[in-house]
Amino acid sequence: MYALIVYDSQYGNTEHLARCIASTLSEFGQARAVRAGHIHPDELQNVDLLILGCPTQAMRQTPAMQAFIASIPHAILGNLPIACFDTRFHGAFWMLSAAPAMAKQCKTRGVELIVQPESFYVKKREGPLLPGEIERAVSWAHMLSEKIGAHPIAMKV
Repeated sequence: MYALIVYDSQYGNTEHLARCIASTLSEFGQARAVRAGHIHPDELQNVDLLILGCPTQAMRQTPAMQAFIASIPHAILGNLPIACFDTRFHGAFWMLSAAPAMAKQCKTRGVELIVQPESFYVKKREGPLLPGEIERAVSWAHMLSEKIGAHPIAMKV
């Protein structure tokens, strides 16, 4: 399996989660996290799982993430299992967030996510992540690997 986590991050919280998810998914094959804007959409051709993550800004995804999703050729996008996550404040007054906005952007391009969008929570605008969010990200990554039928790679002794 080759998993690619494309993220945007303002204060480092989303980047930290993206790297944690990549580390977890590396148990199942190759996985890497790369910032949106530092990868060309053509590099998605051999990807088995694409994960998109960014902080919530103005109740939606960042401009960099929006531009990245828009730049993915339809021929590639249509064949990719995709999942989305965001970082945001926890609370009823923050009902709109980046992950559902990314999911909607993918859906308008004809792609359904393999799971519902996921939010991970920060304490303040600049973070840190709330206690337990790293562990939730690890569990989420394991669930994604199961969803696409990935198996742990055998470790050489």
